[in-house]
Amino acid sequence: MKHASAGTGIDLPAELDDWAGHQRWFAGKAHSPVLRSIGQWSLPTDAADVRIASHLVIDTASRFSTLYQVPLTARRYPLESATGGLIGQSTDLDGTLWFVYDATHDPAYASALLTFMVTGGAVRGEARPERHVATEDAPSGVLASGDVVHALTLDGAPTDPGALAGMSVTASRVISGEQSNTSIIIDLTDRFGRPARPVIVKIFRVVANGQNPDVSVQSALARAGSRFVPEPIGAVSGEWSDPLSSERHSGHLAFAQEFLPGVEDAWRVALQAAAAGHDFEAQAHALGVATAAVHRDLALAFPTVDATADVVNQLCFSMRERYRLAAREVPELAAHRDAILAVFNRAQAATWPRLQRIHGDYHLGQVLDAPGRGWVLIDFEGEPLRPLAERTLPDIPLRDVAGMLRSFSYVGATILMRDPAVVEGRAVDWTMAARAAFLSGYLGSGGTLAGQEPLLAAFELDKAVYESVYETRNRPTWVQIPLRAVRRLLDQAASQHSTTR
Repeated sequence: MKHASAGTGIDLPAELDDWAGHQRWFAGKAHSPVLRSIGQWSLPTDAADVRIASHLVIDTASRFSTLYQVPLTARRYPLESATGGLIGQSTDLDGTLWFVYDATHDPAYASALLTFMVTGGAVRGEARPERHVATEDAPSGVLASGDVVHALTLDGAPTDPGALAGMSVTASRVISGEQSNTSIIIDLTDRFGRPARPVIVKIFRVVANGQNPDVSVQSALARAGSRFVPEPIGAVSGEWSDPLSSERHSGHLAFAQEFLPGVEDAWRVALQAAAAGHDFEAQAHALGVATAAVHRDLALAFPTVDATADVVNQLCFSMRERYRLAAREVPELAAHRDAILAVFNRAQAATWPRLQRIHGDYHLGQVLDAPGRGWVLIDFEGEPLRPLAERTLPDIPLRDVAGMLRSFSYVGATILMRDPAVVEGRAVDWTMAARAAFLSGYLGSGGTLAGQEPLLAAFELDKAVYESVYETRNRPTWVQIPLRAVRRLLDQAASQHSTTR
């Protein structure tokens, strides 16, 4: 049988290449992948006739060195509850047939992974034998270790790490619709059989060298006592050899946190309110307050740096470069070249605040409306397509503010796209009121943007330029939404500039 990793000493099911090419987390949509495993680590399990191995694989058909994590379970007998996760079959040398599943659909994997985290498990896996020879100074294979970040009792109070070890998994299910990761909701009972608070475990599909900010940032905020983030529970860290250089790299492989049942994300809540013509100012104001509180905690939890001339120049160069590339794909953007570059130039000449850690990919879909608790911010990974090293750099908080303002604008534009009967003026009024309320909540009593208006204008315009490319590639009929925003932002920026000269 031809295996996807033939010749490496670590076999993968032959069907894996085709399966991976159809997954939303796979980045190489323009070609068919040819996957090769560079190493694996196995999870111990009490489930009979089940093998669990998590592979780190590269796509040899791509010129990029993206490293993916592919956890697999092999079962002697079909798992009826996970038919949607069936990848293929494999056969041992003795002829034993195994059914191979995407492990995220297998409750045995969910149980084994959570146990591995909360008990501080550690394991060394296999590596490609032709490339890696283990020595005392140069270990081979994938090293994986579990770590308790924060344990919870039934009522949410912190407890000792051993408390979670006695819990049992009663069910697990994969969240649909995710693009860059795979998340599993796990239902639990405690050692006495009582229902416990459910857990959500995020499997990082794209693995990179360095701490994943979703783990490090959210954990730091929880330690700071923030009530605006879910409680973290545990993580899995890994160490592996770089397939291009054989240097050892390390990073996060999975992350567990409390699951908040019965919640809706802020995008759905806002969209429903706008479609019904309901006021959203109080909620938007509260979201601004929550955003400001998280930014304050991040500034205390992580180092801040001065916005030196070199840093400002680099950030503004990045905006110009993104626009230059976008104008190649979206002709209407090219027609606004002088006006767009003028906005970026005014931002470069403005006074910049200190830089700090931020959310990095902030919009209404990254916020949950938790009953009795209010807004809860999630997904601190930053923009998934940016290199991890960039996503962990200090940045300007106004980038998050601009992202949320664009998200409110998208709500108004979306209801107009979906329902022609909606009066445009009503949608515009709703949008502008929500944006103003959010800014009011963010700035707080007496707060002002004085002197930083050019920065906010530039970051919001930069976001609209990005959206224009995204819509052109994915939803061409929607591209007028960000293009209208570009025109509006340019008009506003020109008006503000004329009144301050």
